[in-house]
Amino acid sequence: MFKKILIANRGEIACRVIKTARRMGIATVAVFSDADRNALHVRMADEAVHIGPAPANQSYIVIERIMEAVRQTGAEAVHPGYGFLSENPKFAAALAKAGVAFIGPPVGAIEKMGDKITSKKIASEAGVSTVPGHMGLIADAEEAVRISGEVGYPVMIKASAGGGGKGMRIAWNDNEAREGFQSSKNEAAASFGDDRIFVEKFVTQPRHIEIQVLADAHGNTVYLHERECSIQRRNQKVIEEAPSPFLDPETRRAMGEQACALAAAVGYTSAGTVEFIVDGARNFYFLEMNTRLQVEHPVTELITGIDLVEQMIRVAAGEKLAFGQDDIAMNGWAIESRLYAEDPYRGFLPSIGRLSKYRPPAETTLDSLTTRAEGAAERSVAPTNGRPADPAGVVRNDTGVFEGGEISMYYDPMIAKLCTWGHDRAAAIETMRVALDSFEVEGIGHNLPFLSAVMDHPKFVAGDITTAFIAEEWPEGFTGVTLPEEDLRRVAAAAAAMYRVAEIRRTRVSGRMDNHERKVGADWVVELQGVQYPVSIDADRTGATVNFADTPAMRVESDWTPGQTLARLSVAGAALVLKVGKITGGFRLRSRGADLSVRVYSPRQADLAALMPEKLPPDTSRLLLCPMPGLIVRIDVEPGDEVQEGQALCTVEAMKMENTLRAERKGRVARVNASAGDNLAVDDVIMEFD
Repeated sequence: MFKKILIANRGEIACRVIKTARRMGIATVAVFSDADRNALHVRMADEAVHIGPAPANQSYIVIERIMEAVRQTGAEAVHPGYGFLSENPKFAAALAKAGVAFIGPPVGAIEKMGDKITSKKIASEAGVSTVPGHMGLIADAEEAVRISGEVGYPVMIKASAGGGGKGMRIAWNDNEAREGFQSSKNEAAASFGDDRIFVEKFVTQPRHIEIQVLADAHGNTVYLHERECSIQRRNQKVIEEAPSPFLDPETRRAMGEQACALAAAVGYTSAGTVEFIVDGARNFYFLEMNTRLQVEHPVTELITGIDLVEQMIRVAAGEKLAFGQDDIAMNGWAIESRLYAEDPYRGFLPSIGRLSKYRPPAETTLDSLTTRAEGAAERSVAPTNGRPADPAGVVRNDTGVFEGGEISMYYDPMIAKLCTWGHDRAAAIETMRVALDSFEVEGIGHNLPFLSAVMDHPKFVAGDITTAFIAEEWPEGFTGVTLPEEDLRRVAAAAAAMYRVAEIRRTRVSGRMDNHERKVGADWVVELQGVQYPVSIDADRTGATVNFADTPAMRVESDWTPGQTLARLSVAGAALVLKVGKITGGFRLRSRGADLSVRVYSPRQADLAALMPEKLPPDTSRLLLCPMPGLIVRIDVEPGDEVQEGQALCTVEAMKMENTLRAERKGRVARVNASAGDNLAVDDVIMEFD
C-alpha cells in the first residue's frame, strides 16, 4: 500500500480524499494556488505545495506544476479528484513515465471514454444503445447550424472533453445553435484546454440516471447500482439520489450489465460512471462515461457501505476487489443536495465573498444512529417496528470551506455537498429538510432556499421528475417560497412564543420590573407573509400555549434564548427548525425555503402599523445591472442602438461560466458604462436605456 499520495485538486473533493487516506494510514500532500493559500484542504493535509497563481489554467491544470509537486514530496501516487486533470490522459501518462501511480483508470481508457465522440462509437460497438447525433468534430458556428438542422432540433451542443455542465448548450433553432456553439467552445477552452465541439439529439423529457462501476486490474468489474441525477440547472446537477425512484429491478440490472460490459471493453480499472438518458418507457441511451470519481459519489457510498475512494486507492495499488456483484447491497435511500455559492433570486448567478457564517448541521453515521436507537429502545415500552427509535437519519456534509473563508471567483461555485440517508425515500427527504433548515450560511448568496423548495415540491416528493424539472416548475426563475397556511400558523405561533421570551429578557436587562413575567403582555398580533394573526399566550415553565381566534391552540416548546441564530422547536407536537435574525419589532425567520420578516405587535401597535405607507423600491427598469461579480467578456451593442426583447446585450464570465445578458423589452441604448475586460461588482451599471 502507498505511504504517501498527492491530491491534485482543491476544495471539498481534496478534503474528502484526505479523510479516507488518513483513515487508511496514508500521508497526504495538498497543492494550492495563490487564492487557496489558507484553504481547508491545505490545513488538513500533512504537506502542501504552492503551484501558482489563482486561475486554474496557471496552477491546477498545469501538468508540470503538479509533477514538480510530486517530485518535491516523493508522493507515490496521485488522486486527481474530479474536474481539472482528472480525465486528462497526458497527465496520467506523465505520472506513468515518472513511475507514480495514477489513482484512476489506464491512459487508454481515459482517451477512449474521456472523448465523448470516441466513447459513443465504442459504446455502439459494444451493444450499448446510444443517442442519435453527429459523431464528428465541428469546425465553426455555421457548420454547427447545418449539422443541427440535419440532426433535428432540439440538439445538445457539447464539448468533447466536457463535464460538470460546462461547454454544454441546448439549441432549439439556428440562432441558438450559432450562439451556443461559440459559448460552448469558449467555456471548453477555459475549463479543459480543449475546445472541440460535437452535436447530438436532445431527448426531451428525459431522466438522467447513471451507473457507478468499479473494476480492478484482475478482470473483476461490478456495478454499485444507480444514481438519479435528473434535478439539473443549466445541465449541472443540483440534487442526486440513490437509488432512482423510477427504475425497476430489470432495468437496473440491464443498465448495470451494459455499463460493466462497456468498462470491460476498454480495459477499465478504478471507479467510473456510465451515464444514461432514460425516457418515460424506461428505454435508456448511453450518454457518456466519466473516467473519474463523480461529485455525487457519496449517495452510492451511503446505500452500499463501500468507500469508493478507498477502493480506488486499493485498485491503484494492485489489489483485487474484495467483493463480487452479489455482495453489493442496496440499503435504504440517500439524497445529495449541492450547496452552491450562487444567488437563486438573481437567476442562480454566481456569488463570491467571505463566509461570515458557515455552520453545517451536525454529521451523524448509521452506527451512531443505531447506538442511539438501541439505547432508546431499552428505555421505550412501545415497539419500533424494526426501525431505530430515533427518527433522525444519517447526515453527511462534504465540504472544503470554513467560517471566515473566502469564496473565490476563479473556481466552481459548489462549496458543499449535504447528504442524508434514511431507511426509505420519505425518511431521507425528511432528514434532508431538517438538515437544510439547520444549515447556516451568511456572507454570500447561496441556494439553500431553493434546495428546501425542491424537497417540499409535490412532484419531487412523488419522484415525478425529469431533467426539465427546474425549468418547468420555475419558468420565471426562483422568487422564494410562500408557505401554506398550516405552516404559516406554526411559524406565527413559534414567533409569538419567541418574542415573549425576548421581551422578558429585555425587561429583565432594563431592570424596570421585578416580577417581569406578569408585566409582559399576553396579547399580540403576529404579521408575516402579508397576513396578521391575533394571538394570546398562556405560558408556563416548560413552554407556551399560543391561542388563535379561529383555529385550535398550538403548544410551543423550545430551549431557544434570544441571540441564538438557530431555534429548534416543537410546535403542535411537530419539529420546527428556524434560522433566526433580529429585526426591529420582530425576527427574520427562515424555514423550508421561506425567508420571512416577522413583526410582533401589541394590538395598538398593529392598528398604527396598518396606517403606515408602503416603501417602494427604487426604479432600475432603465438600467442593465451586473447580476454578479464577474468579467465583461463582450459588449454587443453601442449607444444609440435599438434593441429588441431577448437580444443579447453583453456577456459576463464568472466562475468559468459565460452568462449572456439579454434585453427584457424593446428600447434604445443611451449609454454604455463598461467595456470588454472590465471586472464589475454586483449591481454595477453596465448600460442605460432611454
